[in-house]
Amino acid sequence: MKLSAVLLAGGESRRMGQDKATLLFEGEPLWQIQLNRLRRLNPLEILVSARTDPLWRPPDIEFVPDLPPSRGPLSGLTASLSAMRGTHLLALAVDMPWMNESCLNALCRQIGPSRGLLPMIETRAEPLAAVYPREAFPDLTAALCGNDFSLQRIATQLVRAGRLRVIPVTKQEERFYRSLNEPADVARSQ
Repeated sequence: MKLSAVLLAGGESRRMGQDKATLLFEGEPLWQIQLNRLRRLNPLEILVSARTDPLWRPPDIEFVPDLPPSRGPLSGLTASLSAMRGTHLLALAVDMPWMNESCLNALCRQIGPSRGLLPMIETRAEPLAAVYPREAFPDLTAALCGNDFSLQRIATQLVRAGRLRVIPVTKQEERFYRSLNEPADVARSQ
C-alpha cells in the first residue's frame, strides 16, 4: 500500500474573514505547519487541494484544483483521489493545527487493502483528518452529482460500504481534531 497525502485548503473562510491557510499559529502560517507535518510522514506525494493555486504553494507540492462547481471539501477529496498515485489518500485540513504526526501515523498504520480509516468523536465523523482508499473515488464522484454534499453523510455511506473503518477518538485525542474557524478560536489558542 502506498500513501499519498493532501492538504485541504479550499475553504472560503467566511467565518474567519481571511484565508485560514495564511493565518499565523505560534508564529508560522497554518499551511506551512501542516505541509511540514505531512512531509515528516514521508508519503509518496503531497497534494494541495484548493479552488485556485495558492501563492504560498511550494514548487515541489502538486496543486489539485477542486472539481467545479465547488462543493466544499467533497470537491477537493474527489479531485485528489483522482489525481493521486498512491493506493490511499491521507486527508488533512489546513485549519487543524493541533493535529500531530503521532496521531496521523497511527491512522496510516491501521489502513488495509481497499479500506481507509475514519476517526469518530462520539457519533461525529472527522472526515478532514482521515485516510481514504482509491476505491472511494466512485462513491465521492456520485455524491458530487447529488444534492447533499455533507461529508458526514458520505462518510457514513463509505463505512457501510466497507471502504472506511471507524476508529473511536479517545478523550485525550480529541484536542488534535480541533479546528480554527473564527477569530475567537485564534485568540483562544494564543
